[in-house]
Amino acid sequence: MGTASGPLPSTASDSIKGSVGQIRDDRVYRETRWLSAIIIPFLLVAFYILFLRPTETKTLFAWEIKPTMTAMMLASAYIGGAYFFARALFAKKWHWIALGFLPVTAFASAMCVATILHWDRFIHENISFVVWVALYFTTPFLVIATWFRNRRTDPGTPDAHDILFPQPVRYAVGALGVVTLLISLLLFISPNLMISVWPWTLTPLTARVVGGMFALPGVLGLYMAIDGRWSSSRITLESQIVSIAFILLAAVLSWSNFNPSSPATWLFVGGMAFLLVALPILYYTMQMRLKREASTMLAN
Repeated sequence: MGTASGPLPSTASDSIKGSVGQIRDDRVYRETRWLSAIIIPFLLVAFYILFLRPTETKTLFAWEIKPTMTAMMLASAYIGGAYFFARALFAKKWHWIALGFLPVTAFASAMCVATILHWDRFIHENISFVVWVALYFTTPFLVIATWFRNRRTDPGTPDAHDILFPQPVRYAVGALGVVTLLISLLLFISPNLMISVWPWTLTPLTARVVGGMFALPGVLGLYMAIDGRWSSSRITLESQIVSIAFILLAAVLSWSNFNPSSPATWLFVGGMAFLLVALPILYYTMQMRLKREASTMLAN
């Protein structure tokens, strides 16, 4: 496992510079924090509606979501997103949170396109619909613009005390990202095909929404594999663990929505259960290795 080769410069004047003189001091721009602060309340309200009152979406949300598993899975994505943006709001370095912005862009873009394709399925009289449209017709552009702007400060090197993912882990995470993205694309491009095999009832709209939810971890997995720095992945991995925990809780609470005779049911539940075990183990292993490496460097 690779480690950081040495401490980064501590002053802006000594920071690594880009090819056009841009100071790569890894700072988080003020606008990035503003965007994070604005997004968090919307995610928390949506989580409250979809997870705690999933049978009331006809009156409380942008469209009526059935069955409850779909609503609660979307809520699980939102609570993970709220955790991520809360961490982004107070992050000390840009590269600690950078990995989360492209996956969020993919998810928000999918929601935007799904809204356009299924405009008639939404309840236009609900204030939640107005909020939904305002968010998903702007968020993809705001998030990707924020990523493009703030990424100029990333030196592209590990922290002073940092480690890299082992190559086998990067390959595994990248492969998982590819598989997840393929599922996402099938849900979005061929919703009727996926509806026929999905473990609970979907409509073309909810199939595409679920596809957007799969796009998020898919893009994240590829990005983690490419970047390789543990410091870059830690916060986004934490947010994924939060989401997966709530997805499994949603599956328990909405078990009547599932078809127990379908292999897809056990693939979905088993896959989520595996991730809820494997990801914390990976997190703990990397943190322990980081502490050992830091102790060794301090001793030397």
